[in-house]
Amino acid sequence: MQDYYSLLGVDRNASEDQIKKAYRKLAMKYHPDRNKDNPQAEEQFKKISEAYAVLSNKKKKQQYDQFGAEGFKQKFSQEDIFRGFDPNEIFNVFGAKFGGGDPFQSIHEMFSGGRQGFRASGRPQTIKGEDLESHLTVTFEEAALGVEKRITIQKNGRREETAIKIPAGMSDGKKLRLRGKGNPSQFGGPAGDLYIKIRVDPHPIFHREGTDIGVDLEINLTDALLGTTREVPTLTGPKILKIPPGTQSHSRLRLKGLGIPSHSGAKKGDQLVRILVEIPKKLTKEQRELVEALKKLGL
Repeated sequence: MQDYYSLLGVDRNASEDQIKKAYRKLAMKYHPDRNKDNPQAEEQFKKISEAYAVLSNKKKKQQYDQFGAEGFKQKFSQEDIFRGFDPNEIFNVFGAKFGGGDPFQSIHEMFSGGRQGFRASGRPQTIKGEDLESHLTVTFEEAALGVEKRITIQKNGRREETAIKIPAGMSDGKKLRLRGKGNPSQFGGPAGDLYIKIRVDPHPIFHREGTDIGVDLEINLTDALLGTTREVPTLTGPKILKIPPGTQSHSRLRLKGLGIPSHSGAKKGDQLVRILVEIPKKLTKEQRELVEALKKLGL
């Protein structure tokens, strides 16, 4: 959590005039009207405005100095921070005008009516609240088949539980966006979004290859030579796999439609079963005699 003094670039012993001058300089730099289509500048403008709203108020500044950034946020919501704040005080900070008009007109409207900045077209541009990010770990099966989870996030210093639906086919490192689940806007705009970064735990048997699922299956030499049927684990339960005679080690057999759904959900991948032929390290006397007999027959 960034310190208000650091945001404005002043030390804790800064005077009211120094705080005001620091804010004026930064607001001139980051104001949305000067940074159209730059959400990073808009976000920074919101942060420095919040810092100034607190540090320019003697009582709030005293509480902030007493409890620190984290403690202050736990005691005061965004609404509390700006409650009683006079937008005209910001006007007093910006004495100069340029371009024949007041470049900070939108600040007044931001605090009094809920908008901040203009689009290039001249239409009002509302600025949403701060986006939040969280992390969620799911199992391989949950990511592949889809699942609904409930997570707890910190919002404005408070814990809040929310439901999240993990779509089938989710991959490791992807982010889900929950619109309006972020922090509320400071100035009457829409709430921010919540981004959930998904981590998929590795599976002891399966591994993912795009929309296909890979799995290894060991068979003995005679089964590879003569062919056999074996039970194979899948995400939806065991399936019978027919292994044809003469199957080579490390060849892969396909179980269609038993993989992971595509993002469109129209088609599933397959399960690829890699056959590993096990060669015995030691032979009994009888086994050796039989193998030698096969060798004489050209096998």
